[in-house]
Amino acid sequence: MNDVITHNIEVTGETEAFKVSIALNSENDGVSIYTINFSADSDFEPHPITLRWKIPAINIKGVWKPTTDFAKRIMDDWELDHMESRISVDSPIISLFSHKDTNVHTFACSDAIHTTELNALYREEDNFIYCHISFFTERHHKIKNYQAQLRIDTQEQHFSESLMNVGHWWSTFENLKPIKTPNLAKVPVYSTWYQFHQKLDTQILIEECKIASELGYELIILDDGWQTIDENRGYDFTGDWQPERIPEMSDFVANIHKTGMKIALWYSVPFCGKKSKAYQKFKGKFLTEEHRWAPVFDPRYPEVREHLIHLYTSALNDWNIDGFKLDFIDEFKVYPTTVLTKENGRDYSSVNLAVDRLMTDIMASLHAIKPEVVIEFRQKYTGPAMRKYGNMFRAFDCPGDSAMNRVRITDIKMLCGKTAVHSDMFTYHHDEPTEIKALQVVNTLFGVPQLSVLLKEATEDELSMIRFYTQYWKANADTLLNGVFTPQKPLANYPILTSSTEELTIIGLFDNYVIDFEEKSNRIDIINGQTTPNIVLSSTKNFGSYHCIIYDCLGQKIKEYNLMILIGVVQIKVPVCGLVRLEKNNEI
Repeated sequence: MNDVITHNIEVTGETEAFKVSIALNSENDGVSIYTINFSADSDFEPHPITLRWKIPAINIKGVWKPTTDFAKRIMDDWELDHMESRISVDSPIISLFSHKDTNVHTFACSDAIHTTELNALYREEDNFIYCHISFFTERHHKIKNYQAQLRIDTQEQHFSESLMNVGHWWSTFENLKPIKTPNLAKVPVYSTWYQFHQKLDTQILIEECKIASELGYELIILDDGWQTIDENRGYDFTGDWQPERIPEMSDFVANIHKTGMKIALWYSVPFCGKKSKAYQKFKGKFLTEEHRWAPVFDPRYPEVREHLIHLYTSALNDWNIDGFKLDFIDEFKVYPTTVLTKENGRDYSSVNLAVDRLMTDIMASLHAIKPEVVIEFRQKYTGPAMRKYGNMFRAFDCPGDSAMNRVRITDIKMLCGKTAVHSDMFTYHHDEPTEIKALQVVNTLFGVPQLSVLLKEATEDELSMIRFYTQYWKANADTLLNGVFTPQKPLANYPILTSSTEELTIIGLFDNYVIDFEEKSNRIDIINGQTTPNIVLSSTKNFGSYHCIIYDCLGQKIKEYNLMILIGVVQIKVPVCGLVRLEKNNEI
């Protein structure tokens, strides 16, 4: 195939079985959109096709991918661990950023449902970055045609803007249109998982909810354990979802509601344990029975989809719950023994399309009963397709790792628009000093905080710290969730985060860096999320006088004074995990 103008895109893997064509749709302000067509006169079984192009490796500091966490370095072309994206894993996007955090080259695919592989790799022989996207990298059912778009952005703007623009672009496709995010998806959450695991005690949970509600938490996620008295951490009893440990579930839910909290239940959607009744009923209707945890339902069977939908609608109707944590969606995939045909009762040949149908039908059924129902998904199933079904995206498990929590919140947030981004549940050792415990809390504040701490054993200082920052978050949620979000220094794990509205700018400082002070609003809050008891501001302008109030991590006022911010630097003494509040003094 001839090279395509502008980016010299080459196609490899061509075959006589089908044709591949690429056309440049549009090219505006540094953004090019191509349409890729695969077609044949009759049904064909596609095999891998790769689009490849190169750019000079000029002023490239790192490579951003949706779920690489701390690993945002440039990879060499002999490193062949490519990124995979499909409906329930990751997002088809890669961004190359500069030494000033500006975008160099961001490319994304419109197909967030089928499986693709992407990468951007450095070739030492010519000092170019070779970008590629591969289609049909896993076994695929027969098709007659296929179409996708490739979006390439070379605008010189903050890399986060390029990512956010791709998130918006995805949302314009009818098959990727996000659902609305209800208010309940944007409230602080108490989770049972890290403190209880499967050993749930209803009386303790009621007491925990009373404390959590007073601190500012409004939703409890009842995680694994409610459906079984088995405590072996496995999934042998999944599939039936009867409240074996909490037989009077509707009464328990009513008692939770009396504390002022709402409640969501955990379900591992794909698993059907071999000790469940459902396993016998659906024998032969699994994608695999060799999974290390449990057999995996095959959503291509309509009766499997009906079974799962009935489980969730019954829970909503019978127990009056408020939402769901739907887990392990990424385990719906093509396994070595999966047959990719539409026969023997299967009404889909594609696993990915069947997952889309299942999740679409689940949401339609739940919304018909309770329009404000909340649905939480966990990384890596937080891509653009999952915004169609979920309204809470949570950082993947990282207990005790405040830096990882911050990074994962940030990475999700740059792509998912108005979908609520939740932290992983903060937790810590009981004997840690309160200001060090607070590190776990403040690193969640640019998402929606989730907590998994046994509150009845918390110290008074600990409760004061949680209350202070939870109430601070609730008072400023509009700025933190809806403000202009700017993460700095991705290779340094985003040590400075900023969210701004016209009225308020909130800056989170999480490592020993100087903050470049800019007057985006008259009120500026700075969270000292580091163990150094001072903050340094650098200014290139004379901004004048600010009223300054310093708080410690318990919310106690430490100092109040007027502060001049002029050309140069200024140091502010603030306790570890304390808060600086600046408000511009009116000039006389």
